[in-house]
Amino acid sequence: MVERDGSAKAIVFSQFTSFLDLIHYTLGKSGVSCAQLVGDMPRAGKDVAINKFREDPDCRVFLMSFKAGGVALNLTVASHVFMMDPCWNPAVERQAQDRIHRIGQYKPIRTVDGSQEALRKLTRDDMKFLFTIYN
Repeated sequence: MVERDGSAKAIVFSQFTSFLDLIHYTLGKSGVSCAQLVGDMPRAGKDVAINKFREDPDCRVFLMSFKAGGVALNLTVASHVFMMDPCWNPAVERQAQDRIHRIGQYKPIRTVDGSQEALRKLTRDDMKFLFTIYN
């Protein structure tokens, strides 16, 4: 993602906040700065996370639960969307993707979900990264 565009940012969605916590931990260990937004955060914490992702050029990844990524959230600084697990309701996934499809978006949007094309592109190192649990 960053190799193609040095300013690229991504939103990573999951319906499981514990999964987002694992991703956050792993990205942090890898030196990737990220912000996290989940539904049970206080409003002030949500605002801090949103502003960090929007304004900090080093913050490349925004981890977000499907429920927290609701209506009226505008994150056009992102150009990539990753759906880490399928949601039972496809409308929820589309609503999540809409966070970056807003007026003012000038970058092409790339979505990685459960498509066979995306899955074929995963390397052995990608799989190790996804399924490695650190103590």
